[in-house]
Amino acid sequence: MSKRWCRFKKNNVIEYGWLHDDEIVVVHGMPWGNPTETGAKYPLSSVKLLAPVVPPTFYCVGLNYPAHIIAIAKRTGVEPNFPPRPDVAYRANNALCGQNDPIIKPKDAGEDFQYEGELVVVIGKEGRFIQPENALEHVFGWTIGNDVSERNWQRSDRTNWRAKNCDTFNPMGPWIATDLDYRKMTTIVRLNNEEVERFATGDMHHDVETYIVEISKYCTLYPGDIIWMGTDGAPRNMKPGDVCEVEITGIGTLRNTVIAQS
Repeated sequence: MSKRWCRFKKNNVIEYGWLHDDEIVVVHGMPWGNPTETGAKYPLSSVKLLAPVVPPTFYCVGLNYPAHIIAIAKRTGVEPNFPPRPDVAYRANNALCGQNDPIIKPKDAGEDFQYEGELVVVIGKEGRFIQPENALEHVFGWTIGNDVSERNWQRSDRTNWRAKNCDTFNPMGPWIATDLDYRKMTTIVRLNNEEVERFATGDMHHDVETYIVEISKYCTLYPGDIIWMGTDGAPRNMKPGDVCEVEITGIGTLRNTVIAQS
């Protein structure tokens, strides 16, 4: 049975808990460890939801959905190039924010300021040299990410250090859902209540199992590590005042508003 785990702030204290209807059951310990219930319970509406995990390592995937690869190729006037093997990059924890936190558009960011709705894998079991048939045993659960991207910087800089890693560029949440089949999920992106993307979450060029196997060949995966699995389609531009929602069926909806840097 699926369970929803959240990380939240209440009275300036950060805690973990799991959701029972509209109430949070507070626990001691990490959700992927052996947490024990404290006896405390809070209404969900009374707490501030945070990014559901601050990962030891923040892995990410690019060019992992066919339609997205084709859209990028069309935009740049080249033939689609489907990666022959999984490519892995990193994001910075400073970019993380949570449910209803603002996405801050920097003063010098251009018009090509875009959302990318993504499935996020949360690792729950340490592993190295993981085999494909055992890969999902290392997954604790699933959450939602919005990989905000400034495309001019992405094209001009040698790395994505600011194009994808500015403060608030990686909203994640609202919680981690366990015991779900990612191949049965649908990802839906809405901009100002208009549906702008809808795709089968599992329709990946290289699947979750393949990335877990590939990463663990070279890097030990630890509990709390996350892997953002890429996006599909051709994202639209966002501007201050826009509200972006990323829904993944079975998990929930991540909602954030874009604001201008003051």
